[in-house]
Amino acid sequence: MPAAREALLDAALSALSTLPWATVRMVDVACAAGVSRQTLYNEFGSKGGLARALVRRAADSYLAGVERALESPGGTGDRLAATAAWTVRSARTNSLVRALLTGCWGERLPRPARLSGPPSSPVPAQRRADAGPPTPAELVGLVRDRAVAALADGSPPHDPALAVTCEIALRLALSYAVAASSVPADAAPLVREVVERWPAG
Repeated sequence: MPAAREALLDAALSALSTLPWATVRMVDVACAAGVSRQTLYNEFGSKGGLARALVRRAADSYLAGVERALESPGGTGDRLAATAAWTVRSARTNSLVRALLTGCWGERLPRPARLSGPPSSPVPAQRRADAGPPTPAELVGLVRDRAVAALADGSPPHDPALAVTCEIALRLALSYAVAASSVPADAAPLVREVVERWPAG
């Protein structure tokens, strides 16, 4: 039931914009989505399952944006700059993405723990969500590896210099994402300059 699932996730995210996760009620999420509470439990199993699905969707959305940024026109510097800009924008506008990237989960956010056993939900999307969100280190690794794959362009596979360049660009973006609001919001120019000066750029 993908449409109902997305509506429920949208409703949960909307509730989270005004309420701490601890006070978000399943019945209110179901009502806002226009489905029965039973449908909600069939999809997610529990409030913890809903939290895991919400965080997984945030991670997937961020990674999809990374893929789009890496397809931008231009050379390595331009494409990593676009990825940096997307990372900063996502972290500053989506508290779940910020928490995924930094590991800083505020009291208002769901902080889903990984299940101790294998996921057992009958819903495939929920089994994936129940496997747990990536840690910050895993997420940085995923972005770095996707960037290396997208930017290789004839470089040897597993080019260590390119991997370092991609990781530096991402970590610069993260520093902008967590910096005070007085810091300029756009990491792209700095990332582009660093990449152009770095030997792998």
